[in-house]
Amino acid sequence: MTQPAIFFGHGSPMNALGGPFADGWRRVGQAMDKPRGMVMVSAHWETQGLGVTAMERPETIHDFGGFPAELHAMQYPAPGSPELAARVSDLTGATPTDQWGLDHGTWSVLAHVWPQADVPVVQLSLDRRLDTRGHYDLARRLSALRDEGVVIAGSGDFVHNLRTWKRAGGDPYPWATSFNEAVKAAFARGDHEALIDWVGLAEDAQLSVPTDEHYLPLLYVAAQQRPGDDVSFFNDVIEGGSISMTGVRID
Repeated sequence: MTQPAIFFGHGSPMNALGGPFADGWRRVGQAMDKPRGMVMVSAHWETQGLGVTAMERPETIHDFGGFPAELHAMQYPAPGSPELAARVSDLTGATPTDQWGLDHGTWSVLAHVWPQADVPVVQLSLDRRLDTRGHYDLARRLSALRDEGVVIAGSGDFVHNLRTWKRAGGDPYPWATSFNEAVKAAFARGDHEALIDWVGLAEDAQLSVPTDEHYLPLLYVAAQQRPGDDVSFFNDVIEGGSISMTGVRID
């Protein structure tokens, strides 16, 4: 059965503990037939050269500091899949590795999507040698996996400007709303060229994407979009003025 491609706006690690965004992720899981596995590209695994996790039991990585002990103690014991990692390696040339695991861009979301931790997950790294088109072209090579029962996923944020983030909350900055809507519109019309050349998507785009590690996982999902696919959005909120929690689902 063909599986969806999904982008998750993951925001703060605290979302792992619950809240309205977690409720949205839970609904994503409930609306999906259980897949054979997932390939996740997270903003939080950047490498020189392409890697894919290949261990049977990936570690839950707490790649953050200064959060409550409850969050640091949280585990997400999803299995890995050496078989799926080998398939990803065949498609992309990624090097299988046991030197990573599941970082918070992955487990803080999936703890709600599949709370039983019963879907095998492999992570594919962000190869920093590639430009945006290189990431998109690489992602296209994963598309066959959707027809093999595997979800292709990305985890980041369309808009991710921590310098302007309002800790106490508040209305979105106009530039953040503009960029968020421009990304959604590009998906709706299937305009992948606009997503690749994101600087031209909206005025002040670089305020929304001051560094691109949280944007790049979006291209791995965009690359899975086929003619006639349905596109829907969830958790469509900009938190603290400048962090977009918007998710994208392609079926």
